[in-house]
Amino acid sequence: MAGIPIEIDVREVIDLLKEKSNPTYFDGMRRYGINTSNALGIRIPELRKLAREIKKNHPLSLELWETGIHEARILASMIDVPTEVTQLQMDQWVAGFDSWDLCDQVCGNLLVRTPYVIEKALEYSASEKEFVKRAGFVLMAELPVHHKKIPDQQLINFLPVIEREAWDERNFVKKALNWALRQIGKQNKTLNHAAIDAAKRIAQQDSKSARWIANDALAEITKRFTE
Repeated sequence: MAGIPIEIDVREVIDLLKEKSNPTYFDGMRRYGINTSNALGIRIPELRKLAREIKKNHPLSLELWETGIHEARILASMIDVPTEVTQLQMDQWVAGFDSWDLCDQVCGNLLVRTPYVIEKALEYSASEKEFVKRAGFVLMAELPVHHKKIPDQQLINFLPVIEREAWDERNFVKKALNWALRQIGKQNKTLNHAAIDAAKRIAQQDSKSARWIANDALAEITKRFTE
């Protein structure tokens, strides 16, 4: 997209987004349980292409977020600068999550790269709000992917939190809990053993959600480092 000006403003970006709206994809979003009330229907690869053309731009990312448009908010997470994100911004954006894909994209594109990721993952994991809580566990799942040198102990410290919250029956929460448990268990043998032990304890909880989280994770991570 060679025609993007260096000083592009938020209105011009929204016009570009509207041009990429795809009714067929919009219908597909709804089938996957995505909240489309403020969506245009744009594929993620199209948003990533646009983000590469715009380049990093913290002020523009804030303006895009304020539009409330689903894809504009995802794009905002792609062009924002992690080191310029404040804790207040992080809290405000997480509080604005209204769909599982927005939560996952913003966490994976941006929030996991901020200096506050560990403390915020722990904080959000205790929230009563569904997508805020999901964000906490998505950050736990994304951390070992984006921070290859993170000490094992920091990831092990998440396991008691996963155990504590495994009772939560809400679909978008329990899937994030399971994701975090699996990701931790796939990193190395030390973390694998710790995650397996945690999963076995979770499986003993008197909760349908906990048993699903544990058994689904065990089916994957017990095969990870077999001799």
